[in-house]
Amino acid sequence: MPRTAGTSTEAGTEPSGPVVSFTRMEDGTREDYELLSRLEDEFAADTADRVLAHLRELSGSVGGYHVDRLEHSLQSATRAHRDGADEEMVVAALLHDIDDLLAPHSHGELAALLLRPFVTERTHWIVRHHGLFQLVYYAHHLGRDRNARDEYRDHPWYQDAVDFCHRWDQCAFDPDYDSLPLEFFEPMVRRIFAREPFSLWPRG
Repeated sequence: MPRTAGTSTEAGTEPSGPVVSFTRMEDGTREDYELLSRLEDEFAADTADRVLAHLRELSGSVGGYHVDRLEHSLQSATRAHRDGADEEMVVAALLHDIDDLLAPHSHGELAALLLRPFVTERTHWIVRHHGLFQLVYYAHHLGRDRNARDEYRDHPWYQDAVDFCHRWDQCAFDPDYDSLPLEFFEPMVRRIFAREPFSLWPRG
């Protein structure tokens, strides 16, 4: 049976509250996994809070631009909102660079994974590939292929990714732009992450 933890050990403090009976997953019981499922659901319900807290940490990150990553994110989302994008895409614009602190060498991939259970395949694909599509604006200055995105020219969402970058991303570094505050977008973020996630397993 699951037991209650909370004792200190040399390795640290065990989690408080009920815990499973096993130390190897192969030994787990139905009761154990029902407990874990309930606790994981409770934890997942607070995902929006953690996303918003991490987004705030982008303030002051990555030097060299006229704005920090938080302002860039707010400006991208504001532009998308004012351009008539739907709520899902506005949130995608807000979060598209949220991985810059933890995964700076995997630009867009972590943000795409974060959004994936709650958005359409189209939105996920755009966020995942936006870094590659952005190369058209600067890669040639660094001796790289600015047209790398052309490998996806026949993809049904190619133009959507082009538009995402051109209208809302590459132009969102203006210190004089009147971006909407994070509080404006917070209800949108909460609604997106309150959606029923499709699955932890691969789609299809």
